[in-house]
Amino acid sequence: MNNLSLKDILIDEDAYVCKIITNDAIKRRLLDIGLSFNTRVRPLYNSVSGGIRAYEIRNSLIAIRDEDAQNILVRKA
Repeated sequence: MNNLSLKDILIDEDAYVCKIITNDAIKRRLLDIGLSFNTRVRPLYNSVSGGIRAYEIRNSLIAIRDEDAQNILVRKA
């Protein structure tokens, strides 16, 4: 199955992290909030102005910019 970016997942659709492709500083931040291999992620809200989405990650609501979400590869549940 092909991997999609986290940005491509629809609202209220579950996905699992496969790989994070970004620089070390951002990757470290994403790992610190619990976004690691095989973590379930669910987009819940889009921002009104665009460019940011809120995701449920390990029972927490985390906002991630679309430009960063583009570099997180996931597979649909």
